[in-house]
Amino acid sequence: MGSPEGRFHFAIDRGGTFTDVFAQCPGGHVRVLKLLSEDPANYVDAPTEGIRRILEQEGGMLLPRDRPLDTSRIASIRMGTTVATNALLERRGERVALLVTRGFRDLLHVGTQAREDLFDLAVPMPEMLYEEVLEVDERVVLYRGEPGAGTPVKGCTGDLLEVQQPVDLGGLRGKLEGLLSRGIRSLAVVLMHSYTWAQHEQQVGALARELGFTHVSLSSEAMPMVRIVPRGHTACADAYLTPTIQRYVQGFRRGFQGQLKDVQVLFMRSDGGLAPVDSFSGSRAVLSGPAGGVVGYSATTYRVEGGHPVIGFDMGGTSTDVSRYAGEFEHVFEASTAGVTLQAPQLDINTVAAGGGSRLFFRSGLFVVGPESAGAHPGPACYRKGGPVTVTDANLVLGRLLPASFPRIFGPGEDQPLSLEASRKALEAVATEVNSFLTNGPCPASPLSLEEVAMGFVRVANEAMCRPIRALTQARGHDPSAHVLACFGGAGGQHACAIARALGMDTVHIHRHSGLLSALGLALADVVHEAQEPCSLPYAPETFVQLDQRLSRLEEQCVDALRAQGFPRAQISTESFLHLRYQGTDCALMVSAHQHPATARSPRAGDFGAGFVERYMREFGFIIPERPVVVDDVRVRGTGHSGLRLEFVPKAQSGPPRVDKMTRCYFEGGYQETPVYLLGELGDGHKLQGPCLIIDSNSTILVEPGCQAEVTETGDIRISVGAEAPSTVGAQLDPIHLSIFSHRFMSIAEQMGRILQRTAISTNIKERLDFSCALFGPDGGLVSNAPHIPVHLGAMQETVQFQIQHLGADLHPGDVLLSNHPSAGGSHLPDLTVITPVFWPGQTRPVFYVASRGHHADIGGITPGSMPPHSTTLQQEGAVFLSFRLVQAGVFQEEAVTEALRAPGKIPGCSGTRNLHDNLSDLRAQVAANQKGIQLVGELIGQYGLDVVQAYMGHIQANAELAVRDMLRAFGTSRQARGLPLEVSAEDHMDDGSPIRLRVQINLSQGSAVFDFSGTGPEVFGNLNAPRAITLSALIYCLRCLVGRDIPLNQGCLAPVRVVIPKGSILDPSPEAAVVGGNVLTSQRVVDVILGAFGACAASQGCMNNVTLGNAHMGYYETVAGGAGAGPGWHGRSGVHSHMTNTRITDPEILESRYPVILRRFELRLGSGGRGRFRGGDGVIRELLFREETLLSVLTERRAFQPYGLMGGEPGTRGLNLLIRKDGRTVNLGGKTSVPVCPGDVFCLHTPGGGGYGDPEDPAPLPASLLQPKAFSERGSVYEYRRAQETV
Repeated sequence: MGSPEGRFHFAIDRGGTFTDVFAQCPGGHVRVLKLLSEDPANYVDAPTEGIRRILEQEGGMLLPRDRPLDTSRIASIRMGTTVATNALLERRGERVALLVTRGFRDLLHVGTQAREDLFDLAVPMPEMLYEEVLEVDERVVLYRGEPGAGTPVKGCTGDLLEVQQPVDLGGLRGKLEGLLSRGIRSLAVVLMHSYTWAQHEQQVGALARELGFTHVSLSSEAMPMVRIVPRGHTACADAYLTPTIQRYVQGFRRGFQGQLKDVQVLFMRSDGGLAPVDSFSGSRAVLSGPAGGVVGYSATTYRVEGGHPVIGFDMGGTSTDVSRYAGEFEHVFEASTAGVTLQAPQLDINTVAAGGGSRLFFRSGLFVVGPESAGAHPGPACYRKGGPVTVTDANLVLGRLLPASFPRIFGPGEDQPLSLEASRKALEAVATEVNSFLTNGPCPASPLSLEEVAMGFVRVANEAMCRPIRALTQARGHDPSAHVLACFGGAGGQHACAIARALGMDTVHIHRHSGLLSALGLALADVVHEAQEPCSLPYAPETFVQLDQRLSRLEEQCVDALRAQGFPRAQISTESFLHLRYQGTDCALMVSAHQHPATARSPRAGDFGAGFVERYMREFGFIIPERPVVVDDVRVRGTGHSGLRLEFVPKAQSGPPRVDKMTRCYFEGGYQETPVYLLGELGDGHKLQGPCLIIDSNSTILVEPGCQAEVTETGDIRISVGAEAPSTVGAQLDPIHLSIFSHRFMSIAEQMGRILQRTAISTNIKERLDFSCALFGPDGGLVSNAPHIPVHLGAMQETVQFQIQHLGADLHPGDVLLSNHPSAGGSHLPDLTVITPVFWPGQTRPVFYVASRGHHADIGGITPGSMPPHSTTLQQEGAVFLSFRLVQAGVFQEEAVTEALRAPGKIPGCSGTRNLHDNLSDLRAQVAANQKGIQLVGELIGQYGLDVVQAYMGHIQANAELAVRDMLRAFGTSRQARGLPLEVSAEDHMDDGSPIRLRVQINLSQGSAVFDFSGTGPEVFGNLNAPRAITLSALIYCLRCLVGRDIPLNQGCLAPVRVVIPKGSILDPSPEAAVVGGNVLTSQRVVDVILGAFGACAASQGCMNNVTLGNAHMGYYETVAGGAGAGPGWHGRSGVHSHMTNTRITDPEILESRYPVILRRFELRLGSGGRGRFRGGDGVIRELLFREETLLSVLTERRAFQPYGLMGGEPGTRGLNLLIRKDGRTVNLGGKTSVPVCPGDVFCLHTPGGGGYGDPEDPAPLPASLLQPKAFSERGSVYEYRRAQETV
């Protein structure tokens, strides 16, 4: 990055807390600067101030802050900024109105219909970005050639469409003028199928601009990809953020003479490329800040480490960003930030809730780090502003941070050093809680010193950060230990050695400018222009010419755009991509032909097919060669190479490294004398043995004992990580190791899930992620379970314990069991559970168990999908496995399991499995997932010993038990203080009148309870019977909701509880009873009754609204949202799934493109929530118009009994299922039926609302605390994966 013309090049990363400035000065030397992003008492804008200070210091003349800066010496300014991210997080963007196709006014509010937090009864969801909605009278549908259809038009994808209703611009004009009169100047326009046929959006946009709207974002331009919900969110984000960014840029420019007219100003986009300031838009700006860091380590660490794959570890104040680079940027094309799903190319940067400012808690015997953050204000306790104790404070107490190395910018006057005393005082308060628990708790132990408590929190924080790194690498078939850890960010240097050691990495690379690597990345980044358009062509020889033509056209657009920015053609490169998937799947991969040159059997642009097969095999472990491949999108990424390079003259050694001072740092085992070195004094080849500290003005690097740091020829630090000292952990409870083992056990279940998802073949498991994996102790008690699918919680434990009792000693090494029977702990038959007992040398019985439960799309029975609405016996629902040896002596029993899966075909009216190939493939994947769990627990035992691992399995269960006992005591104490009895009860009914009765008796002294369901109705003739395991899952779910914070979800949750369920009742039916409806409907009523007894909240919709469509060549199943119940301090959420389900709904455009239906309406059912001081959430109205003859089946509840209100709140409105025949007749279908429908018929589903809470005549505003946004926003592919798993 030379500066031959004698001018300055600035690269600036404006973060949430600090702004980093990297300047290449005339003559080639570098100046760096770090300053607070917000300091209104001293300057208006941090980047401008940073430039002013460097120009002032380099020029030797005073530059007043109140005058615009002279730009004659500035060649370029490159900036990454969190302005867009912060505006999104804090909802401080532009006032926006949404224009959407009529019938879809609430589409973005409902979104996927899944809730963010499974266990938060208030269902907090980010507020919408738009202020008003206008429905546009227009409709375009996919052309199917029905009688009476109009002339088709051709979309840009090649699909034919029918314009059923042209856009009514005349009617729209007056509504738009009304928006202008109310002060709204920014619009997002989102119309159905505009990704392929944009004319209607273009007409609306032209009218809006003519009327004077200052910003109009068309979804077809913001991101022309199929799926209206994420495309709509993207358009809204663009309309919401772009004016905010433009205002910021205008304000920034005003700080310079001529408003930077002759200076090249570039901004970093979320995809890792720079863009001119005029084309820097809101939807592409959300990762502008973090993207610079990824570019920084990709351009430095990856190159100097010889091309080894790199994990980027950027630990800041609020959170930590984790990413990966192995020669090319890893992009995702749909991700959520602050509750908004954006369809745009983004670097896959995973944000986790453990930064330097993450708060420290001790809860029910567990060390907890985050996700709450101290933020920049007040900041950690050591900032001297009354802040809470944080990870930074723990490092300070341990001696790993030296106050003298930090600038004096703390305290109310921002002129004080960091305060060690404030950190010690804040941590002592937590240490007092810890030691009170240790001396008075269930397992009395010696108290811990303040340093031991601080060390414990640091270790727990490290383990919390390791989990997403394991997930990020293993998700794509990579081994984390094969990577180099590139550490940067202000806080990362204190944790790098420990993180690398825990992940098995042997090298940490810390750039000499690691404290401001994001700014350095901006200096080294290239300018990028992307062009993308949707497609629906098969990837086949007959379409290769069309694909080449489209790619060539997009390439030309990119080259022209970059040449217009001054790049000669020789500095421009392009890369072509096809977004490919196997037909009939949703798992699309954006594939480059970068390493696959063209062949005679590929497009001229390259062999994308070979690239797709190679990557699919690497990520998923198999391919589907007989399945056609479809192109969803074509994309070209053009890069203008800046030619800027950072020159560094290595500093020669001048003898051994000089020790600046000696200090004392605390490590495992106590304090050690620790030398302190100054990075600026170290030369090429210097070697430093750990422990030591290496300090520069922007970061502190801790080299731990057993590690060695070396200064490279480029002036960076390379740390060789030594092996961890042998563990001396005993079997006695230690709260620090309890927290670490909690993370390790969960990580094992998560990694099992990754293997299952990668190797399974069915859509249900691979894409819908309808599975759970779990680890069990030697008694079959649940230890850890991932993900938290509510209906699976605790249910697998019953399955494992049944096998232990049923088989006794008849369990042998090499056995793997298969079970799905309700009386053996099953939920419903399609959920097949694979259990592997694990033996250990010298032990005669299994030492632990692993299991995986997956929903198989079909296992036979009377209807396809094995979820019949009218089954009356278990046999009608598919193949039954009580205790089946799937693997015996290490051999997969394919013949026997095939026979069992086909067995239902012998029953009159039933069929065997309709998809044997997928069943067998998925069962093998479940066996493989279990094997991964065995390997990981084996490694844990190898590290700590069998007795310690088994002891901590028990300790983690006891911790969950303690949390539930604390909750039950608190509930009982509260009732006692109000003079209320310690017994509570509730009753509700299924629509057939079957009562669900519950009486709960609290034992205050023990913190225990009896949950007695005596009086519940008998087994029913239909399929609403719920196996006992379902009730236990519902109970664990409710207990976790009532505890109100994260706790280990395992067997311990039920230890303080005795559950009484009468045999032969609807909640514990006979072995042959039909149960498929119990899993999806009765489970919801059980939750309503438990929460009602505790007075936690009013009833939610209490139904999953199961809808199935099918004919000879098509089958479709969905569950539909309703209203959530209100509670003490919150209104019920409208249009969301509640309690025992969290299924995502199919996007309207995907629904209409794949199935013969038109979605006429999908909006909130206004007024259906119960009135109350806090009102219940509204249900939804969903109308499907059929385009073919098909069979419609509905399996629903709350059509007779309303969702109850609480504390004087009114009940929610019942649901209603209507069929509107083509001839105009309207028929009430009732709650459960199957009916043939014809083209032109319309199914109109009205889902129930939630109950209200409190007297409706006593309205009160929401408590202000409930309205505060969270300071931390998790994001990235690991988060999206977990969120998808929890939405099935």
